[in-house]
Amino acid sequence: MRISGAFPSPYLKAADLQGQHVPVKISRVETREIGDEVKPVVYFERKEKGLVLNKTNANTIAVAYGDETEGWEGKEIVLFEAEVEYQGRRMPGIRCFVPLRRPQTPPAEVGPDDDIPF
Repeated sequence: MRISGAFPSPYLKAADLQGQHVPVKISRVETREIGDEVKPVVYFERKEKGLVLNKTNANTIAVAYGDETEGWEGKEIVLFEAEVEYQGRRMPGIRCFVPLRRPQTPPAEVGPDDDIPF
């Protein structure tokens, strides 16, 4: 038995990622009472557990997709386990990044004699 599975939670924990980078698509963001605070929780398509957003992850998503969480629906992020500092201690946590967006059309060919605008 894995002890991490003995105490189920409706929210993601670092152990849930099993050391993998997990690509997910955001389905919605809701506020939930977590302890004595109200925090945003992001939920993903085809996943049961939500991720309680901390300031770092919220800002990472907001920089890419905007400050309004309603605009995050359908957007992709990648979750991964990282060592984080929490209450003065180092421990496993979840971080996210936004995958690079590839252009829909291939870029124009630039030859060695062409002026490059930078």
